[in-house]
Amino acid sequence: MSPSVPNAYQSLLGLFLVLLIGLDSLLRATASAPPVFTDFTQKAGIEWQHFNGESEDRFLIETSSGGVAFLDFDNDGLLDIYLVNGGETPKGKSRAAVRNGLYRNLGQGRFEEMAARAGVSRIASYGMGVAAADFNNDGFQDLFMTGYPACTLFENRGDGTFAEVTERAGLANRPEWSAGAAWLDYDRDGWLDLFVCNYAKLSFEKPAPCEYGGKPVYCDQRSYAGSQSRLFRNRGDGTFADVSEGAGIRGLVGRAFGVVSVDVNEDGWPDLFVANDATPNLLLVNKRDGTFEDRALDAEIVFNSEGMMRSGMGVDAGDANGDGSVDFVVTNFHDEQHALYLGASQLPFREWTLESGLARFSHPYVGWGVGFLDYDNDGNQDLLIVNGHVTESIELARKDVTYKQPPMLLRNRGQAVFENMKEEAGPVFARGYVGRGLALGDFDNDGAVDAMFVTLNDRPVLLQNNLGSQLSWIGLELQGTSSNRDAIGAKATIVSGTRKITRWLKGGGSFLASHDKRLLFGLGTMSPSERVAVEIYWPNGNRQTVEGLKPRQFHKIIETRAPVTP
Repeated sequence: MSPSVPNAYQSLLGLFLVLLIGLDSLLRATASAPPVFTDFTQKAGIEWQHFNGESEDRFLIETSSGGVAFLDFDNDGLLDIYLVNGGETPKGKSRAAVRNGLYRNLGQGRFEEMAARAGVSRIASYGMGVAAADFNNDGFQDLFMTGYPACTLFENRGDGTFAEVTERAGLANRPEWSAGAAWLDYDRDGWLDLFVCNYAKLSFEKPAPCEYGGKPVYCDQRSYAGSQSRLFRNRGDGTFADVSEGAGIRGLVGRAFGVVSVDVNEDGWPDLFVANDATPNLLLVNKRDGTFEDRALDAEIVFNSEGMMRSGMGVDAGDANGDGSVDFVVTNFHDEQHALYLGASQLPFREWTLESGLARFSHPYVGWGVGFLDYDNDGNQDLLIVNGHVTESIELARKDVTYKQPPMLLRNRGQAVFENMKEEAGPVFARGYVGRGLALGDFDNDGAVDAMFVTLNDRPVLLQNNLGSQLSWIGLELQGTSSNRDAIGAKATIVSGTRKITRWLKGGGSFLASHDKRLLFGLGTMSPSERVAVEIYWPNGNRQTVEGLKPRQFHKIIETRAPVTP
């Protein structure tokens, strides 16, 4: 045997050992890598808890409340948190006063509860959701709450306190059970109008008794007659007019849960997608004359492939396949699958539920809050969805469906094909919750989208994103001048090399929630020395181009007619 053979053997053995050590180091590094999201609730000092007034009467409203908003109510550049409680029912009483929560962001991950001091801890109604916006263009975010039997509007005084102005504004919406709400400037006059989802007819004096195994259970939603949603026009003087009938909204009866406003057909005017529960979804296309036309049948969003209506709860708009057209995601009941619809230059939409993987991932879940987000800042919009059943006894009837269900983080691999990140997402995504409202926002200003969701009869969950800031990003804070000050309805397109990334400043979205109004764009591995340009279509039709923007920071852009360079 040649003397070189043992040497060669030893070399191969050494190489094998090096590879083995390297693999072990890689596995250790992977094992010790932080999850995508960390449960930050306790560190933030958030102790608020939801209460739903559950009782033997089993009112359906008990199963669906829990709103949440990210907003900067004090204009200090940090996102604060508002949480909407449920309430008491005739036989479902709370040991303590049922209060909403307002947590002021102090920076460095610390929050201060100040709902009582701000005057927003109590409302007269059973609470559902929240929509935050500057309805009077004074530069401060106001709060609108849905619920039963009336809604509530708090006007931000600008000094850290709010004034309840519901009746004066004309937004009580009595005697409806309202759920989702969306601010939008449907007539493009520079003042934000309001669309309110009214779910179903409800009376605390008349329970709808249903039983399973001799015990009271919640009745099927079809036991509750659907209602008619409302559109309120902002007069610009602090008051609103109910224009539902004249706008073509009044006759559309359904069980409206979620709503999102965005320009679907790219004509520069805001439209509405309404997720309805066991009644037809609505696609309300703005006819630019103060009226809307329902194009849901033309869009093919009413029925699934078997011709059945789904039980829509939450809805959001985004660009799942990166083509610059508006796509929609809708959460539904178990066995129905959460649905994904891809948009194009004209109707119909293309249902992409099966091809995206969403059908496989969502089959056993009842979905509520949902949002498009680019959690890893690679430029593709991912999905975050919170789930939870409505009936605790479901596990007696179904072995594959649970009452508490895990949230889902779905990574977009490109072209609207998703993978479930449950192993990497974090411990929260391995646990069961009865999730409801979900809001998205960057509460620590690091360029990575964080999230918060409400859980029924429990504490909410604040999720801090650990991953997104590792890649490049850019944030836009838009301020309208002739458009509404919040710039709700704006469309922004980032141009980076040969790539274009489009995002919309939407009204509404998700379920019972309100979101960070800044637009975040993931730029992947772009060098900090590179620059990007943005093209903005403002809500009133103005077009503006801003060039030379630096990545990894937020930029405030004020509406002007002429192209500008910072």
